[in-house]
Amino acid sequence: MTTPTPAPRGGIGLALTSMAIGAFGIGMTEFVSMGLLPGIAGDLLHGLYETRQEDAIAQAGVLISLYALGVVIGAPTIAAFVARFPRNRVMMGLLVALLVTNGLAVIAPTFETMAIARFLAGLPHGAYFGMATVVASELLGPSRRGHGIAMVMSGLTIANVVGVPGGTFLGQFFGWRIAYAVVVIVFALALVMCAIFIPAHEGDKGGSFLGELRIFRIPQVWMTVALGAIGFGAFFAIYSYISTLMTEAAGGPEWAVPLALVSIGLGMVVGNIIGGRLADKSVKRTLIIGLGIVAIMSGVVAVSAAHPVTLLVGLFLFGATSQITVPSIQLRLLDVAGQYQSIGAALNHSALNIGNSIGAALGGVVIAAGFGYAAPAWLGIILSALGILIAMASFAMDKQKVSLAA
Repeated sequence: MTTPTPAPRGGIGLALTSMAIGAFGIGMTEFVSMGLLPGIAGDLLHGLYETRQEDAIAQAGVLISLYALGVVIGAPTIAAFVARFPRNRVMMGLLVALLVTNGLAVIAPTFETMAIARFLAGLPHGAYFGMATVVASELLGPSRRGHGIAMVMSGLTIANVVGVPGGTFLGQFFGWRIAYAVVVIVFALALVMCAIFIPAHEGDKGGSFLGELRIFRIPQVWMTVALGAIGFGAFFAIYSYISTLMTEAAGGPEWAVPLALVSIGLGMVVGNIIGGRLADKSVKRTLIIGLGIVAIMSGVVAVSAAHPVTLLVGLFLFGATSQITVPSIQLRLLDVAGQYQSIGAALNHSALNIGNSIGAALGGVVIAAGFGYAAPAWLGIILSALGILIAMASFAMDKQKVSLAA
């Protein structure tokens, strides 16, 4: 059992802000790579870039997949290993790891070392968010868990508005390495603030690595991971192809792509705030209704892609509605995880990164099949609908368990 979290030094607001800054750094390092691939390919794959530019950029795209793979592997394994250690110290250790691995990206001399650095940078991602959301939930109490999770996740959503476009701009004009240098500075700030403002917490002294892995015996955990991976895959189906949605489907200029990123990012900020409050009212209702609205807004994006201006509006609405479900998915995992809170919270980010892979891969398939550059948005309707079906099946299992217990 864990001990109650004492009041943080400087107030709950500063504690949550400290964790949100770490989340900002994670959001920036995860997504800024997408806009820097040509620069990375030109530098680390120079020979191939000079002869076959498209092949070089495609090979550099492996860096994004390696980061996601690191998240999927690292989230449950690291969370299981560190569950018994003091949570405040674990968070500082994870921030050190994030700082060092992103520092490796700054100095990576070859593509191979850069690939290793990106994989290693993904490993602490899910464990950090898992630990941060558990601490935030305890700081604010049972009735405001969703609000606490949304506060931490606000760093990730704000990164999509400020950090990713800003890092991409700096990387394009001053070299791609400068973007990762900024990420290192962000993590250094988060480390100092978390050391000062996050209260001590003993963690689960009775926990063990193998004991924590028993979470995978819980069917509802698998159902919720599937819900996050497939239902939220709709977001990544659209986000992964936001550039071609603007330039090819809507016929907009290339300089409008950053505007599209800002538009969907602003929507994410708004949706995250709303989602945290709705999750505190009803996790199940928010998931069902939220995914239904995501399906509708995916269709709105597809239709609005006829013109650059309407697409910007559609992306904002889609970004807002897609994020409404995120705090509820996180809370659902905490609810079904039972005593395995740390690893349960971390699994959310494994699920979302699996969704990243599913959405991006299927989006590429429908484009390659000749359905057009707006096809990933139509695909979003299907993925959201599948998410609703998984959620309904999961909730039906809850009712069946209650009836059997009675």
